[in-house]
Amino acid sequence: MPPTAPRSPLTRPLVIAIDGPSASGKSSTADAVARALGMVHLDSGALYRGLTRVALDLAGAATLPAEAIDVAAVIAESERRALRLQEDGGRYHAWLDGRPAEDRIRTAEVTAGVSAVSAVSALREWVDRRLRTTAGAGPGAVVDGRDIGTVVFPDAPLKIFLIASPAARARRRLEQRGEPLDRDRLAEETARLTARDEADSRRAVAPLSMAGDALPLDGTDLTFDEQVAWIVARARSIGLGARA
Repeated sequence: MPPTAPRSPLTRPLVIAIDGPSASGKSSTADAVARALGMVHLDSGALYRGLTRVALDLAGAATLPAEAIDVAAVIAESERRALRLQEDGGRYHAWLDGRPAEDRIRTAEVTAGVSAVSAVSALREWVDRRLRTTAGAGPGAVVDGRDIGTVVFPDAPLKIFLIASPAARARRRLEQRGEPLDRDRLAEETARLTARDEADSRRAVAPLSMAGDALPLDGTDLTFDEQVAWIVARARSIGLGARA
């Protein structure tokens, strides 16, 4: 029997997959790339944060131990409360209870609990299905996460894996929070991100890893605009996105 022919580029999902570790700038970069290319940005992390918000509300607590997650109940409640990525002003945002949910999913308790939620395979499958459906309904999507190129869209024609040193990512994270960039805070945040990288890489479900056909992009010494331009140039070189 002759070998199976590779899938035609015309039938592959029109997706740019951007993966990388925590605080590597995935979401902000993906959003800027999508706007530059006339595509939509899908933030997988927003859905995981939404699920975490629902799980915390069900538990009636500010902390969420992994063993306390009732997966079936979280899925049922998320669907009842219509958790989804909703187009709003030309961009997709997480909606919950029929209204934007950013103020409820970017809290400290959600940040602390999202790792436990995202490690549950059934919840990851719930998110993946919604990402695939939403991406297939538009002019092409830039999707960011930790397993977009390896699991969610393995046939994506362009895969980017963002990297940067833990120290550089720690500095960016503190700047985003508006916290002082003193030596002790930088050291503490660097250690936290290093530990998160190791945990994400070793976990049994959807570990953080670079797809074999992904392009690594080290943004340690790049400006944000340079990082975005690098990805946009490669997308246009293979015919993705609207021409400027």
